[in-house]
Amino acid sequence: MTQHAEREITELTRLCDKKGNLNPEAIGFARKPIIDCNLSGHYLRKKKWNKWYIFGEEILFFITISHLDYAAVCFVSFLEFETQRFFEKTITIPLGIGNKLKMPTRVLEPIQLKNNEIHINITYFQNQTFIKVTSDNFDSDPLLAELTIQHPQEDDSLNVVVPWNRHTFHFTAKHHALPTSGFVKLGDRVYQFNEEDCYAVLNFGRGVWPREARWNSAMASQRVRNQRIGLNFGGQWTDGTGMTENAVFVNGHMSKIHEDVLFNYDHANFMKPWYITSKFTDTVMLTFHPFFERNAKTDAKLVKSQTHQLVGYFNGQIKLDDGSTLLIQQMLGSVEDNQAKW
Repeated sequence: MTQHAEREITELTRLCDKKGNLNPEAIGFARKPIIDCNLSGHYLRKKKWNKWYIFGEEILFFITISHLDYAAVCFVSFLEFETQRFFEKTITIPLGIGNKLKMPTRVLEPIQLKNNEIHINITYFQNQTFIKVTSDNFDSDPLLAELTIQHPQEDDSLNVVVPWNRHTFHFTAKHHALPTSGFVKLGDRVYQFNEEDCYAVLNFGRGVWPREARWNSAMASQRVRNQRIGLNFGGQWTDGTGMTENAVFVNGHMSKIHEDVLFNYDHANFMKPWYITSKFTDTVMLTFHPFFERNAKTDAKLVKSQTHQLVGYFNGQIKLDDGSTLLIQQMLGSVEDNQAKW
């Protein structure tokens, strides 16, 4: 079955029209972050987040700043691979107070969160993102993270507008394989990051969502045989929209995969292997073996969410846009199963 090619956007485009509904001109994908997310209206339905996944040699450091319209929810997670020491600090700021949290409309604009539990400051300047996180009490230890993330100027990034209809839609940006240096200090222990082996992934989202949603995602960013490789796949939420968030990055060049992918896994045991395959062809054939599960649950009556995030290794192969096949062996990354009533 031949797959249609998604429309590529090459000029700065606004996500919404003057009424706050989807601008039809924004439907498509871009290789640069040129979508302006001018969300307005749609009371309690707007969802915004900035997430950073930072893969070190010894740890995964994960930062989320999100605003779900009725509350801001922010968390910082730390996973040490060898010991599987895991800790997550979550901050919830209710409606009203949460309006003080400014969520930028463009992907690389600065964002910060400050309260008595944690300080997060993220700024971008001259192709670099600077992240500083401090907390006096993070798993009973003081936390200080100072990280510098490079955005190589020639790199492609994945920027996609997914339409459910004119009133519900989502923009996602996934920036992969970004070389990272700096450190995370937890108590007396310092974890160093170096640009040769440590990579960050930015997941930026802005949209108007339906009341109930379910989605899968998979991603990895690593050096593989001296190439910077990034994998990005999503399922369920994009099915049938004509758009996907499926792409592979090799040394900054993106091969956009226009085909839906299927996530096959055991819903009763997320630690069993996952299989991620393209729907109609053999373009994507991946297996994922988890070694760690993060289970995050929210149950606040009107608002319920459940996230199973697995960390593990990808194996398999992917066909690139030049006809070659990329072999994936023991590539560190993560997959997710998410459901939300929000």
